[in-house]
Amino acid sequence: MTTAPTAIIAEDEAPLRRALRALLAEAWPELRVVAECEDGIAAMEAIAAHRPDLCFLDIRMPGVSGLDVARAAVAAKSLVVFTTAYDKYAVRAFETGAVDYLLKPVQPERLQRAVERLRARLRDASTDDDAARVDTLEAALRPAGARLIRWISAAVGDSVRMIGIEDVLFFQAQDKYVRVVTADGEAIIRTPIKELLAGLDPDAFWQVHRGTLVRVSAIDRLRRDEFGKSMLHLRGHDEALPVSAAFLHRFRGM
Repeated sequence: MTTAPTAIIAEDEAPLRRALRALLAEAWPELRVVAECEDGIAAMEAIAAHRPDLCFLDIRMPGVSGLDVARAAVAAKSLVVFTTAYDKYAVRAFETGAVDYLLKPVQPERLQRAVERLRARLRDASTDDDAARVDTLEAALRPAGARLIRWISAAVGDSVRMIGIEDVLFFQAQDKYVRVVTADGEAIIRTPIKELLAGLDPDAFWQVHRGTLVRVSAIDRLRRDEFGKSMLHLRGHDEALPVSAAFLHRFRGM
């Protein structure tokens, strides 16, 4: 007996989530939706918990972008379909990235075509190229001339300190502020983690927790503490940083 395929749906708008689930029930009756998620963190946690065959992801979600969720899905050997309200120009980026997508509001005929392709890919059982496809898509979606953060203007007591991004070890959200920690001290800024993510090089900084971004080159090791929690240790820094289950896929092989 063949096991029914499983899926998660990640969409922050409840009516769109319900509509997609209803359309999937008609187009693919045997598909079992194991989780519905309102934000990117919840989606990554669902992927870690359920390891679904398929992930239907809104490209823009609170917490973590659909692209980062897609990387977690690929690491779990899940197939990815993005849902997007982007215009025709941006849709070309999806075609370039060779990742399947559905335009919102999702139309039954278009969903049926996607279902047929997904069935074929499940039979083929190959996701070897999907990580590269997500990277290609991210590059295609990046606005032309987009500027990365080079300097951080941060408060230190009653002064303002200019910190080069290459000196930052990690950013950590605390209440209404974000800590900016370097090898020789720390400061605070008001820029939310989500905004920082949009301006940081994704190869240089990884999100490892809902409110923590870490410089990849500063990472020394990942260890489990006496309570079984995953903690990240940085070179030349004593403070250990918690890593949530949703982001553990980044550290396979470390």
